[in-house]
Amino acid sequence: MIGCEGAVYSVTNFVSVAVGDCITLRKPHPCGSFEWTVVRTGADIGLKCGVCGRRVMLDREEFERRVKIVRQDVQLQAGTAGTAVAAGITEDRLPGDAC
Repeated sequence: MIGCEGAVYSVTNFVSVAVGDCITLRKPHPCGSFEWTVVRTGADIGLKCGVCGRRVMLDREEFERRVKIVRQDVQLQAGTAGTAVAAGITEDRLPGDAC
């Protein structure tokens, strides 16, 4: 997009993530896991490996290049399987569990 005086500005769509979201990255961690949990957001994104528990920090630009799928963490009132079905969750695990 071109601004006033010919300056070029890029319009960036940020990936919306929150603490507790489960993330699938494009390449596996050396332990073999593709699954990560968001532990920090901001200019840098903090991630925790779903298998070995290793924590890494990625700047937002690199995070957005590497991310494949974001599964939003759904807050449940009662935390029971019946509530999960009523909330439309079809996975075998409840939100808040490890990815």
